[in-house]
Amino acid sequence: MHVNGKVALVTGAAQGIGRAFVQMLLEKGAKVVLVDLNREFEPQRTIFIQCDVADQEQFEGTFKKAVEHFGKLDILVNNAGVNNEKNWESTIQINLTSVIRGTYIGLEYMKKGNGGDGGVIINISSLAGENILCLNICSFLTLIKKSQSTLNFLVNILSFKAKSNTA
Repeated sequence: MHVNGKVALVTGAAQGIGRAFVQMLLEKGAKVVLVDLNREFEPQRTIFIQCDVADQEQFEGTFKKAVEHFGKLDILVNNAGVNNEKNWESTIQINLTSVIRGTYIGLEYMKKGNGGDGGVIINISSLAGENILCLNICSFLTLIKKSQSTLNFLVNILSFKAKSNTA
C-alpha cells in the first residue's frame, strides 16, 4: 500500500514502535494523528490528541477529531500497551479491550458505506503474548500475557470479518 497522502492514526505514538511507525509514515508522505498520553512530536503533517485509550468516550472522540481535521482515515495502528501487574484490570482494558474497540471504530470510519475508502488496520501486541505458560499460577502476569494472546486470536477473527464485510 502506498501511504503518500493517506491519513494514519497511531496509538502509543510518543515512543518505541509507535514513534517508529509515525516516523516511517511521515517519511513516506502520510499525514499522522498521534494518540498518546505523552506529547513529544513535531507538528509536521501531524496533530496530537492526548487520549487514554481505556476511556471509551475519549477514544471515540479521537477518531472523530482525526477525521474532522484530515477529512478521512486510511490507516490505524493500534499500538498502545502496558505491563502493570499491580493494576491488571487497566492492563486488560488497554492491551485487549481498547484494541478491539479501536479496530471496530476504525472499521466504521474506513467502511465504504460510511464514506470511507477502505484502509488498513495494524494491531500490535507484545511477544510476551506468545508465552502464556507461567510457573506461578497466582501471578497476574499470566493475565497480562493471556490478554495479549487473546488479542492475537481476536485480531485474526476481526481481520476475517473485515475482509468479508465490504459494505
